[in-house]
Amino acid sequence: MPARGVRVSVAEGAPHHVRGTAVRQAAVRRNRGGPISAEPRINDRIRVPEVRLVGPSGEQVGIVPLAKALELAQEYDLDLVEVAATARPPVCKLMDYGKFKYESAMKAREARKNQAHTVIKEMKLRPKIDPHDYDTKKGHVVRFLKQGDKVKITIMFRGREQSRPELGYRLLQRLAEDVQDLGFVESNPKQDGRNMIMVLGPHKKKTEAMAEARQAQAARKAERQQGEPRS
Repeated sequence: MPARGVRVSVAEGAPHHVRGTAVRQAAVRRNRGGPISAEPRINDRIRVPEVRLVGPSGEQVGIVPLAKALELAQEYDLDLVEVAATARPPVCKLMDYGKFKYESAMKAREARKNQAHTVIKEMKLRPKIDPHDYDTKKGHVVRFLKQGDKVKITIMFRGREQSRPELGYRLLQRLAEDVQDLGFVESNPKQDGRNMIMVLGPHKKKTEAMAEARQAQAARKAERQQGEPRS
């Protein structure tokens, strides 16, 4: 007979062993639980006869009955947290679980904050760019490289300029030499239709650039605070 609450769809007249297999598979699908929780078991949710106990400071207490471990947790006003469920017996530690979760969340938040994302900026130039415009564009490239970002330089050719690709090549070489203290040519100039493209990579890693930017910001803030008149 099918398990209670299990609906089985089997073709009429199917052999007995086929019907039995279908019933078993349906019962397995019915009895599957939901997703396993990532949260560790704590206190009275731990259901084992004994545990390998670790004290609040990381000291090894040894294998003790679960009741004894819970008693010690109450004495220390801490939680009994299962930190290695697959060990035999499971490893449990005495800790302030609420504080542990808060500190873990703060560490994860800080890690995400400091995570470096590779960004490719783009700067477009014309082969016959005037000196002032070139200096402005170069300033942007310098800023991007200082921030630890890659820069894609695109030379746009129009009309008869397409017959003079050497103009774009020389311009890209000039730019690469002007910023060589901050970046290097990661992808050499190459023609792409009406454009010529080169990619510059920063010498400085993104994480280093972010750290230096935070230090500079803190220094400026300290200078402003020192310059403020005291009441």
